Amino acid sequence: MLLRNVQRNVPLVTRAMSSGAERTVICEDVGKNAGLITLNRPKALNAINLDMVRQIYGAMKSWQDKKGLVIIKGAGEKSFCAGGDVRAVVENGPVDSSRNFFREEYRLNALISGYKPDYVAIVDGITMGGGVGLSVHGKYRVATERTMFAMPETAIGLFPDVGGGHFLPRLQGKLGLYLGLTGFRLKGKDVTKAGIATHYVESKDLEALEKELVATTNSAEVAAVLNKFNVKDTAEFVLAKNMSQINQCFSGPTVEAIVTNLEKDGSEWAQSTLKTLSKMSPTSMKVTKKQLDLGANCDLRSCLKMEFRMAVHSVIKSDFKEGVRAMLIDRDQSPKWDPATLNEVTEQQVDRFFGPLPDGDELVFEDEKKANL
Repeated sequence: MLLRNVQRNVPLVTRAMSSGAERTVICEDVGKNAGLITLNRPKALNAINLDMVRQIYGAMKSWQDKKGLVIIKGAGEKSFCAGGDVRAVVENGPVDSSRNFFREEYRLNALISGYKPDYVAIVDGITMGGGVGLSVHGKYRVATERTMFAMPETAIGLFPDVGGGHFLPRLQGKLGLYLGLTGFRLKGKDVTKAGIATHYVESKDLEALEKELVATTNSAEVAAVLNKFNVKDTAEFVLAKNMSQINQCFSGPTVEAIVTNLEKDGSEWAQSTLKTLSKMSPTSMKVTKKQLDLGANCDLRSCLKMEFRMAVHSVIKSDFKEGVRAMLIDRDQSPKWDPATLNEVTEQQVDRFFGPLPDGDELVFEDEKKANL
């Protein structure tokens, strides 16, 4: 990590080294009261890796008692953060670096949730997976017309992690389960209408928004600036016409029951949804259903501990490797799921993902470590 001064007020610039010595995370002191984090891997859609997670966590910890505001954004116009670098996790296999990625990413999610300074995530562009974890648990999430939100993990044999078990069940009706199983993409103002973003600002106004936010001196001023730039919209939510069907069909007690409900519905929407679900990992869908059922009654930290178990078990043995191969490496879009059908996935296979880890190396948060000393 290299530090350097770039302005008169001595901003901190953190360099996460990569090929060509590019700065993959830039952390700056701005104004008198704010910190600014920029994810700087635009060619990789600002996907985060373990080194980047560590840089972000370190900066946030150093600022938590010194700043009143922290802003996080992505470089470029395409993506806030397209997720975690799951290809690297899969290629590394069940080794310490893979486990540490999930461990430290989830600790960062928890830090964001209880962060003392006002936390503003500018989710301009693609926001998926790990990018959702960097934003949805914070106090403020600002969407733009370029925002594209999705939790597409069931398509790669994983599950909606980074606290998905906590925030998805808390969306209206069965919307969260629908998003988690199908990976449906929400765009622009619909991200706000779904309750995922807190504000909507046109991308052309982001520079002015950031300038005014940096000039704030307290929480009331931050809220006032965000409200000033927030664009109200009375148009109907993109899924409004389907919410009654979503609530009815996705209220089934099992994934098989959900499929049966969709088949009985028979509408064009239901047929399209069935086609989407048919492409997903059967195991991942069942694991996701149980995750969200349990998460509905858990706090965020408990969900993250559960998801750490799930993630480690996924790296050890699951459809995860095959999903990443088919969708991100070979890109043949034809994963060979094992088991191949919902009926073949047993309750015991699902329960394994939620069981204790073989070596007992569970997720422990920093303050819990101190309490045990």
